[in-house]
Amino acid sequence: MGMISDFKEFAMGGSLIDMATGIIVGVASGKLISSLVDNIIMPPIGVALGGTDFSDLGIELQAAVGDTPAIMLKWGAFIQSFIDFLIIMFVVFIIIKVATRNKVEEEAPPSQEDLLTDIRDLLKNK
Repeated sequence: MGMISDFKEFAMGGSLIDMATGIIVGVASGKLISSLVDNIIMPPIGVALGGTDFSDLGIELQAAVGDTPAIMLKWGAFIQSFIDFLIIMFVVFIIIKVATRNKVEEEAPPSQEDLLTDIRDLLKNK
């Protein structure tokens, strides 16, 4: 019975809800960043490289035969995904940096008066 109650506590606790919220926001922001890369960042780079669409760049490993499509090594699509990854990692870095800076500011060391009050209270309890 202990394992079931532990699971209930975990499932109903704030950490699971926080994690689910983070995953949902992460998926939504991932789509947004992919759209940013595909529709805003890569087209000007393609124009600068002579009107190239990066998603079509690749090496043909095997030619198309009949109804079978060609087998491609699509390195252009990989570059787009890599840029997506870099942007997502940068955004996560900034979020963590801001969150930890705020946390450090909140955790100011206690004043001497607070420490002396705590010591007095501990001595009273003995």
